[in-house]
Amino acid sequence: MSVQQESGSVGEALEVWIDQDLCTGDGICAQYAPEVFELDIDGLAYVKSVDDELLQAPGATTPVPLPLLTDVVDSAKECPGECIHVRRVSDRVEVYGPDAE
Repeated sequence: MSVQQESGSVGEALEVWIDQDLCTGDGICAQYAPEVFELDIDGLAYVKSVDDELLQAPGATTPVPLPLLTDVVDSAKECPGECIHVRRVSDRVEVYGPDAE
């Protein structure tokens, strides 16, 4: 079963955000999906905009590009701080991360 089928998100727009209060700075997310995540000088991970700009505002979200969905999901699953949240844009329901059902 693919990640899209597993989440029921085939064709649905998803976004991702990081809770920096829980981030441990391990950088696993940036290893899996450097196009989406980056460690800042403060040692914490942040999401990046589609224009590659680091989004440092608390709760800042960025779209999950479909070709990178598996990498973003793997980042959320492997994150030791359990701080990566992937949710549907349409209803803001978390489909991967610590608050996913």
